[in-house]
Amino acid sequence: MAHADLLVGTSTADDAGVFRLAPDLALVQTVDFFSPIVDDAVTFGAIAAANALSDVYAMGGVPRTALAIACFPQDGVPMEILADILRGGIAKAEEAGVVVVGGHTVNDEEIKYGLAVTGTIHPDRILRNVGARPGDALVLTKALGTGIVTTAAKRNVAAPADLAAAVASMTALNAAAAAVFGTLDVHACTDVTGFGLLGHGYEMAHGSGVRLVLAAEALPVLPGVRRLAREGHVPGGCRRTREWLAGKVDVDGGVAADLADVAFDPQTSGGLLVALPPGAAHAALDALAAARVGAAIVGTVEARERGPDVVLR
Repeated sequence: MAHADLLVGTSTADDAGVFRLAPDLALVQTVDFFSPIVDDAVTFGAIAAANALSDVYAMGGVPRTALAIACFPQDGVPMEILADILRGGIAKAEEAGVVVVGGHTVNDEEIKYGLAVTGTIHPDRILRNVGARPGDALVLTKALGTGIVTTAAKRNVAAPADLAAAVASMTALNAAAAAVFGTLDVHACTDVTGFGLLGHGYEMAHGSGVRLVLAAEALPVLPGVRRLAREGHVPGGCRRTREWLAGKVDVDGGVAADLADVAFDPQTSGGLLVALPPGAAHAALDALAAARVGAAIVGTVEARERGPDVVLR
């Protein structure tokens, strides 16, 4: 739908919509919910909330309020489980300074939970997933592999320490990283979630009319992930993303198969992928380190006239 005050819609598959209320104020709106990926109900609620809030941070906004969305079986599962999920989500929202003002629950055979989030932003300070420029550096703020670890956990083969590291990553808000990038000359920004690094990288490259060149060995990877990938604990979403990106993404023959799986791996509550000038990228790493946010430069941006939108080499 076209509207003079709709500043960001669906045209570039951006992370959230942005609607202008006044010359100096706009709303950032998003919704995300999914089925449990860990056994502990409180932890699942926190992960789902952090994941939903991330879309607002990826736009450069500040999340303000949220509505909870829950699907829960009418029979067979204690209501205490739903209470714990909601409790975990509210606690994570409170950590972000977000007020959960209400929500809605429906009967469903499969448990699902998430948030519809409203944030605010100045219309002149919106970060988009398009706008990357040739010569930019690419910075990623969280290690990859949550899909592989949680898949292995469902099969009872993930080491407790590896699962704990993945949970810590998924429950960490992107607020500190977004605050750092808000002070720098960011050309494009997105969060890495269900389409994996290569899928969201493709959206950035295609929408910007450039090519992203990612260095496989520079990718930050969660503990145990490469071993689990080599053992075949790769989620189905990884295969589906590979099929979708056929012809759009080129994986060099020299890239280890497990690292390619990591790059395609669907993430939950992943980090921010940001394109910015090389000098700003190094400043960002210093500022992120000071804010106790792990980050790495994972590639560069090139001009593109033909060929793949993203190269992993």
